[in-house]
Amino acid sequence: MKLLEGKTALITGASRGIGKAIAHRFALEGANIAITNIVDDEEFQATVMELGHLGIQARGYVSNAANFDDSQRVINDVVKDFGRIDVLVNNAGITRDTLLMRMTEDQWDSVIAVNLKSVFNLTKAVLQTMLKQKSGSIINMSSVVGVSGNAGQSNYSASKAGIIGFTKSVSKEVGSRNIRCNAIAPGFIITEMTDKLPEDVKIEWTNKIPLRRGGTPEDVANTALYLASDLSSYVSGQTIHVCGGMLT
Repeated sequence: MKLLEGKTALITGASRGIGKAIAHRFALEGANIAITNIVDDEEFQATVMELGHLGIQARGYVSNAANFDDSQRVINDVVKDFGRIDVLVNNAGITRDTLLMRMTEDQWDSVIAVNLKSVFNLTKAVLQTMLKQKSGSIINMSSVVGVSGNAGQSNYSASKAGIIGFTKSVSKEVGSRNIRCNAIAPGFIITEMTDKLPEDVKIEWTNKIPLRRGGTPEDVANTALYLASDLSSYVSGQTIHVCGGMLT
């Protein structure tokens, strides 16, 4: 039996990168997949089609995760279409990097809204469903810089640190109902965004990593699979670093 057979997973911001890798990995393990994106573009539509070709039910929902009412709407739509939500992966996120002395209020507010408020929005919205089911796994995408900090990323680091505290608190509130809440803190992951960095910058980052390579979206997806499945049935309130030993 596949690890997620019969389960439904909702993954936000899943048209590319880590979110797409998680959706693909979950689908291969038998989960029906709902993904969200803020715009209905070709990339988003193509991802939904790719997932559907894996023999599972897949649907895409255009939604702004940073909007409270829209998050409740998309949860209601997914439950109506699939009947349940067993796994929520809060993956949507953005960066607006700059030194604090140059950072605008909008650069701060937009990162906090998309990265942190969205986690509150979707988690609060999905709880009613999971409480009725008396089961569920919530996986929040943090970052190693939420633990270590990083110059030029005070907004991003603050949002990712907030996710860790939120995850610990939620795990204590809903654990008695068999709902687990964990976080993943990726390190230097090679995605479309990081692949555009200058080669010397990528080499500098790699040299800081004990495993001497950048991670892949699949590395993160495998960890998400563990947290989504019954393999981690006694794991809650934890932050798993997927960073090749960079933050140890």
